[in-house]
Amino acid sequence: MNIYVLVKRTFDTEEKLVVSGGQIQEDGAEFIINPYDEYAIEEAITVRDAHGGEVTVVTIGDEEAEKQLRTALAMGADKAVLINTEDDVEELDQFTSAYILAEYLKDKEADLILAGNVAIDGGSGQVGPRVADLLGINYVTTITSLEIDGDTVKIIRDIEGDAEELETSLPLLVTAQQGLNEPRYPSLPGIMKAKKKPLEELELDDLDIDEEDVEAKTQTLEVYLPPKKQAGRILEGEIPSQVSELVSLLRSEAKVI
Repeated sequence: MNIYVLVKRTFDTEEKLVVSGGQIQEDGAEFIINPYDEYAIEEAITVRDAHGGEVTVVTIGDEEAEKQLRTALAMGADKAVLINTEDDVEELDQFTSAYILAEYLKDKEADLILAGNVAIDGGSGQVGPRVADLLGINYVTTITSLEIDGDTVKIIRDIEGDAEELETSLPLLVTAQQGLNEPRYPSLPGIMKAKKKPLEELELDDLDIDEEDVEAKTQTLEVYLPPKKQAGRILEGEIPSQVSELVSLLRSEAKVI
């Protein structure tokens, strides 16, 4: 099978982020593979091991993203592609990213394309479906189970409060939800092998894309951290007195009654 995984380099949101002037400061920030993309990488490797073929991971960005691609190769992917937009694109939005990825994939005859359900730095969940729409192939989002039999694919996808079972066919794009699998950690042998695996770097000119064709349709005006929450209060004493105090607080401080 010809399998591709769409990967994004994101800020590590478990580390401290510094926002200044409406922008996240990259100096000193930690970057990782978007966690939902790790589920996609793991599933791609599992499908390849079961059905044969190869896994290619693809990302858009600058040369700094090579580290995340090497991590994906160390996990078990076969090849990596970096589409370097550093000198050509001022800002990437969902339209820009999807257009570039679709132009790269349009002649690759992919059987299966996987992506993360959302990126933790944006959370729109748009890029995967947009790519599928541009390629004219089926897509299913937020999947938690994937079974392939020939060209037939059985899927369970996460919906609010429940799950949905679907059947579709290849070629197909899916976005991975937590629960699909448990992503592996790169092993030392995997890390050593990753250094010798092919990593191709392309630019927009290599894809016959003009800069004006991928101008962002949206603009980020400001980035800011959410306000700090006030510390909670624990009520003490007998239950009747706690209830009385709670009602008083809801009326005088929270002003909800």
